[in-house]
Amino acid sequence: MKHLEAKKMWDDRFNSEDFLFGTEANTFLQEMAPKHLKENARILCIADGEGRNSTWLAQQNHQVDAFDFSDIAIEKAKNFARSKNVEVNYVVSDCESINWEVGDYDAIIAIFIQFSNPKERSRLFKDMLLALKPGGVLILQGYTPKQLEYKTGGPSQIENLYTERMINILLKNTKIEVLKSYEAELSEGKAHSGTSALIGVVAIKKPVSIWQFALSAIMMPMFS
Repeated sequence: MKHLEAKKMWDDRFNSEDFLFGTEANTFLQEMAPKHLKENARILCIADGEGRNSTWLAQQNHQVDAFDFSDIAIEKAKNFARSKNVEVNYVVSDCESINWEVGDYDAIIAIFIQFSNPKERSRLFKDMLLALKPGGVLILQGYTPKQLEYKTGGPSQIENLYTERMINILLKNTKIEVLKSYEAELSEGKAHSGTSALIGVVAIKKPVSIWQFALSAIMMPMFS
């Protein structure tokens, strides 16, 4: 699906008084955040939709940036955060256009962002890790290929779905704290409802070792 077609499709889906994915934060995020996020963390929420996850994180006293490429979703997210008396920095952007700041975030939240083809997905995961500080946390949830049997949400293209092997490859340079495939009942608005085949991930960006830091210092003048 081309970019403009995808944007129109999501704008149409979000163009309702109801919240497409509900107003409650994702269950996996609610379970993992207290265990793995430091206090007052600087967090980026990717493809955050109508703001349910970013708003909840702001309610937990985190500093939250979030983006989505749907103008309609972002406007709803701003209003939702305002109704909860929290501040979130929302930006209209897609994953290719967003300014990925190197080492800027304590955590990145990627909940059901399975819209990328394999080439785009590889680049997106690299960008996410680049934006994390050393020791920063990636919390991710998605669907596994078995979800095609349930048809209760998520993409219909099998190449967009996650497997544990895929995650291990994409996050090979991190310390994976949680990696589990499981089935659960979702009740996240009308778009995610019913028995679902899920995968949950928590990964920590490894700190830069002394020798890596020294090597980068040596190499830097060569490219300046």
